[in-house]
Amino acid sequence: MRVDARNEVTVERLAWVCFGSGVGGGARYLLSGWIQRALGAGFPYGTLAVNAIGSFVLAALMYAATHTSLSPNARLALTTGAMGGFTTYSTFSYETLRYVQDGAWAVAAANVAGTVVGCLAASMAGWAVARWLLGG
Repeated sequence: MRVDARNEVTVERLAWVCFGSGVGGGARYLLSGWIQRALGAGFPYGTLAVNAIGSFVLAALMYAATHTSLSPNARLALTTGAMGGFTTYSTFSYETLRYVQDGAWAVAAANVAGTVVGCLAASMAGWAVARWLLGG
């Protein structure tokens, strides 16, 4: 089950990705549900928060992966696995589509703007914090 020497696909690496995905998906389920219950159902706050947090953490992890001795398996488990299972852009897209279909254009636009701008800002912050913590 190999691709090439630089991007090796093995059962072990797949297992790390699957493990991370399970952890990330579980964390997404718990956190987005908690936030949604806390802030109400009028806007997809849980999805927006998870996307912003995931963007922050993924950027910080990718910076750390290039500036520390994080093993390739750990990087895969944390980035492709955990953050892939945690972030919810597919849910974001569906929720926005439903708002548009329901004629709630202002809520749809706020969701798109908040997600795009918020997640980009969170990525910048994650990169900056990781750089500050790790030096660079």
